[in-house]
Amino acid sequence: MDYLEKYNKWLNDSAIDEETKKELMTIKDNESEIQDRFYKDLEFGTAGLRGVIGNGSNRMNKYTVTKATQGLANYINKNNPENKGVVISYDSRHMSKEFSDFTALCLNANGIKTYVFDELRPVPELSFAVRQLNCIAGVMITASHNPPKYNGYKVYWEDGAQIVPPHDKGIISEVNNIEDFSKIKNITMEEAKTQGLYNVLGKEMDDAYIETLKKLVLNMDTIKRVQKDVKIVYTPLHGAGNVPVQRILKEIGFENVYVVPEQEKPNGDFPTVSYPNPEDENAFKLALKLAEKVNADIVLANDPDADRLGVYAKDSITGKYHSFTGNMSGLLIAEYELSQKKERGEIPTNGALIKTIVSSNLADAIAKEYKLKLIEVLTGFKYIGEQMRLFEQNKSYTYMFGFEESYGCLVGTHARDKDGIAAVMALCEAAAYYKEKGYTLWDQMINIYEKYGYYKELTISVTREGVSGAEEIKQMMENMRRNPSKTLGKYKVLEFRDYKVDTIINNITGEVGKTGLPNSNVLYYGLENDAWCCVRPSGTEPKIKFYIGVKGKTEEEANKELEELTKVMKEKSII
Repeated sequence: MDYLEKYNKWLNDSAIDEETKKELMTIKDNESEIQDRFYKDLEFGTAGLRGVIGNGSNRMNKYTVTKATQGLANYINKNNPENKGVVISYDSRHMSKEFSDFTALCLNANGIKTYVFDELRPVPELSFAVRQLNCIAGVMITASHNPPKYNGYKVYWEDGAQIVPPHDKGIISEVNNIEDFSKIKNITMEEAKTQGLYNVLGKEMDDAYIETLKKLVLNMDTIKRVQKDVKIVYTPLHGAGNVPVQRILKEIGFENVYVVPEQEKPNGDFPTVSYPNPEDENAFKLALKLAEKVNADIVLANDPDADRLGVYAKDSITGKYHSFTGNMSGLLIAEYELSQKKERGEIPTNGALIKTIVSSNLADAIAKEYKLKLIEVLTGFKYIGEQMRLFEQNKSYTYMFGFEESYGCLVGTHARDKDGIAAVMALCEAAAYYKEKGYTLWDQMINIYEKYGYYKELTISVTREGVSGAEEIKQMMENMRRNPSKTLGKYKVLEFRDYKVDTIINNITGEVGKTGLPNSNVLYYGLENDAWCCVRPSGTEPKIKFYIGVKGKTEEEANKELEELTKVMKEKSII
């Protein structure tokens, strides 16, 4: 069916309401707009839905959202003999509240009880609530850090983590089986509430979440001693982090917390930023301006669903604020948490640190220092959550810390996704601890490098639009796969991993082993001296991503190595 046929089908479908049809009629003479809205169906993938808000098959609207929900309901009803419920949360994006209710009522119409937050809440609280309420699943309405015109739909399973095999494939199959909107069940809000199917979550869950986070604080006495001295600037970037962050920092004792006023209130237009991504230095302009004014020790920003955290901290020598990469902030937290637990004798013999395959090798060094098992997983925090579930089931390891380079980590085991609220709390506690010793978080980062070596990383994204771009990316991957380099500049390639065919080739011994991870279109070059490169196409954008990591004895040496290795990749026409 081409896009015009699909457009006309929507116009003549009795399951589509008149208001939607009326809006679609306004574009009847705009073929390019019709094509963009209907040239494909918005795909329900392993990360759920994500797309531009609007009417059409390639848009986020009540029909695409409830189609996904009907598929989810069908899967739940086949795999939920205990008749557990579903938790639903949402962030500050346009239509988030409406999509959460469409989702709830569709589930209710299928006999599934729902627990819907009364207002926006962050991703980690959704993950926490799924486990707290012993639910079968959770749904988060969010498009993370995408531009304002987007929204999305993420599905979590009963362990509180985003769906992984076999549930992801099972749900996708059920969604794809729904070809007719008339098959989507619905119920009124009044009926759902009368039947006890639609339930509202609020303060009680907030209290439970915050109390759980407070138990993770390691040095409350230190905070009390310096609580008047530590100055914190924070921005939720118009998202869901504002209330829980202000509450947790206040309750553990910090007195000087300055929230960027222009970005404090929820606003789906994100009017002060081009897009609300704490990885982008432009998102920190207002926060850094406020930090200079109040002489802040630490500057923090969550993305709208508050699972990621961006960080700036002051250099005590120059007084300049420096940005942290996701690797840096995550591993600064790891070193703080683990060093404190070691002092207390709280590191078990079966402790484990989990990272993704594109995250810093500094994690390996920290794991070795604290005698932890280092476990690598594919890109995506859901695989870290999966390992946590396996630890519990198999009694194999004790989770100590998990992180990924894309600005997300998890302190504690209360959730199974990145927790930007807990990360704020941990970094502020660390700032207090190190301030009492006379140095800043940036100074501590340098201390970590001096202790383990200067690990530096870089991610390069190359965009290739359209059908020809997709083919070019495919060809680039195939060329690298067929002709694996034995050297990259001055570095020997010690091992070459192809996660698509589950092989590791040891270039020193010639041995071929298995990666042991699920099939994924990723290539990895393990180089001498803890250097590495990794290549993978993006799963959500027309991009191919290159990750590069090096280690130097000094910062200058590491920066030089990173520059040279990046240049080599470019010269080989890989980038």
